[in-house]
Amino acid sequence: MAVFTSRSSRPPSQLNRLVRKYPGLFGVPFCLLMVAASFGLTTFTQTRYDLHDKKVKNVSKEEELKLKKDRKKFDIREEYFRLSADIDQNWEQKRIQRPKGLPEWGVPPTEPTSTM
Repeated sequence: MAVFTSRSSRPPSQLNRLVRKYPGLFGVPFCLLMVAASFGLTTFTQTRYDLHDKKVKNVSKEEELKLKKDRKKFDIREEYFRLSADIDQNWEQKRIQRPKGLPEWGVPPTEPTSTM
């Protein structure tokens, strides 16, 4: 098998030597660029969400105006009586069969045993 040398045939460039000697020369400006871009993009995203929020508020105002015309006053007592009337009308009492050997009124209570 052939053995590969760690050195290339051409000498390293001047930029390559600079980055190897000072790694922060590339890293620090890159990080600063990312932070600055993040702050710059916040204004654009905030504008986007503000416009979306404005559209939603405009639609809700129009819907609110339409609802106020046909709105009926809400009364909790009226709702209570309406719901209780529905419950009373739709049920029927049915007797179920008891298991065999069980008296009609259930199991008679057992007498307590005294431990003294």
